[in-house]
Amino acid sequence: MAGVNPNGTLRGKTALVTGASRGIGEAIAVRLAMEGAKVVVSARTAEAGDSKLPGTLHDTIDRIRALGGQATFVKADLSSEADRIRLVEEAAEAFGPIDILVNNAAVTFFIPVETFPKKRFDLMMEVQVWAPFHLSQLVLPSMRERKSGWIVNISSPAGIHPTQPYTRRGGGAVYGMCKAALERFTTGLASEVYDDGVAVNVVSPGLVDTPGVAVHGLINDQTRDRVQPIEFIAEAVYQLAKGDPKTMTGRIDYAEPLLKELGIAPTELV
Repeated sequence: MAGVNPNGTLRGKTALVTGASRGIGEAIAVRLAMEGAKVVVSARTAEAGDSKLPGTLHDTIDRIRALGGQATFVKADLSSEADRIRLVEEAAEAFGPIDILVNNAAVTFFIPVETFPKKRFDLMMEVQVWAPFHLSQLVLPSMRERKSGWIVNISSPAGIHPTQPYTRRGGGAVYGMCKAALERFTTGLASEVYDDGVAVNVVSPGLVDTPGVAVHGLINDQTRDRVQPIEFIAEAVYQLAKGDPKTMTGRIDYAEPLLKELGIAPTELV
């Protein structure tokens, strides 16, 4: 069974991955750890019972440590400014300044615009847009000082404008707004920090069978043949998190096409 690569390209680097108690975030954390990164994972679900969904931060770090990797977790609610500040401080205390930030956490409601409650709108914007913005602000000073850093934001095809034929069943307008804003933020920040050796990119997964996707019923007879292995998004993030900031920054990528462009097959996760 494969484990941590002792000569991995991320050896000695510290990675912070949000939304990493399960699903895509967990897979990304494992993939980065396999290449030698010291990984700090964060989410609201630290213990069994913290969420109705399967998966906890303990599960993620246990999985990484079983491979011989280094991992710890910081439980945090990314809708809280104080928690975001504490998260970055405790991550740096554990493993040193953050080299790689993966903004993966999300909270999502699929509700038609006409009846969308402001409280839920504000929560989605806070977690999916402002939290990545603020976390980037918090990690950038040390990245710029060291002339090195990688920020990867996880988006979605929902950020693309819908086309006809339209459907009334979607309820995804606010989710799409959040992802479109995240993508525009990414390219704007990439231009601001280009001369500082910091890469900022977006990668979107295909349809992945995760606990969160299952809750929203997004996999059905019409979509089942489009389901993508979780290894694709994990590998895509790893490739962006080690790319040359001068040549691989400001990109809005989709996982599978990116890997095809690079001529890389996804590594199996263990």
